[in-house]
Amino acid sequence: MITPDTKDWTWVLQRPCPDCGLDTSSVAPTAVSGLLRDNAAAWAGVLAAAPEELRRRPAPSVWSPLEYACHVRDVFRIFAVRLDLMLTQDGPLFPNWDQDETALAERYAEQDPARVAAELAAAAETLATAFDQVAGAQWQRTGDRSDGAHFTVESFARYFIHDPVHHLWDVTAAA
Repeated sequence: MITPDTKDWTWVLQRPCPDCGLDTSSVAPTAVSGLLRDNAAAWAGVLAAAPEELRRRPAPSVWSPLEYACHVRDVFRIFAVRLDLMLTQDGPLFPNWDQDETALAERYAEQDPARVAAELAAAAETLATAFDQVAGAQWQRTGDRSDGAHFTVESFARYFIHDPVHHLWDVTAAA
C-alpha cells in the first residue's frame, strides 16, 4: 500500500504511479486544489454505498472503502496542518503521524459513512482553499518530516495529491 509516510517517497514526484497511473511530475502545484476538490467529490460517491459494503475488506490486510475514506479524510487534515506550518514557520519539522495507529485508535471501520463523507468534504475544502492561497515565493518554502524527507510547498503539493488519488483507485479499480 502506498502511504503518505512511505520511506522511499521521491519516486512519486519523478514518474507515474504503476498502480493508479497518476504522474505527479506533470501536475502543476496550482492545479492541486482543483484535483483535490474533484477527488473529494468522487469519495462522496464511494461513501454513498451501503454501509455493509463500505465496511467489507477485500482481504484481511487491505482496508475497506470506509477505512480508506477515513484515512483520506485524516490525510487532508494532517496536510492542512503541515501546509500551514510551512507557510507560517521557517523550516518546520512536522509532528509524527502513525496512520495505522490512528486507524485503530479512531476505529475507522466503525465510523458512520455519512459523517465521514461530510468530514472528508470539509477537510478537502479547507486544504484546497489553503492551496489556492499559496502564491509566488511561498511555493519554495520548506518543511521536513522526522524521517528526513524534505519538501518545498511545491513538492509537498504534488506529493500530497498522489495519496487521495491512489486510495480512490484502491477502492474503485476492482469495481
